[in-house]
Amino acid sequence: METRVAILALMVSQAESVAAINELLHTYSDAIIGRLGLPYRQKHVNIIAVVLDAPQDTVSSLAGKIGKLPGVTAQTLYAK
Repeated sequence: METRVAILALMVSQAESVAAINELLHTYSDAIIGRLGLPYRQKHVNIIAVVLDAPQDTVSSLAGKIGKLPGVTAQTLYAK
């Protein structure tokens, strides 16, 4: 199956969702190339960038599951 490189950008405003995010990322760890997390304390938000190389269905599934968590916004950007 063809894979695509993608960046999944997350904005997390509820710390209670962090454990669920980490569990989902662990579940999809075979597709993850790298991850960067930045706490932005002044705005009470955590910013996470996840770089993936996976089939589009896999990326969409992860983004959808994470995006349903309370206080989490998820956006995906694909390489051409």
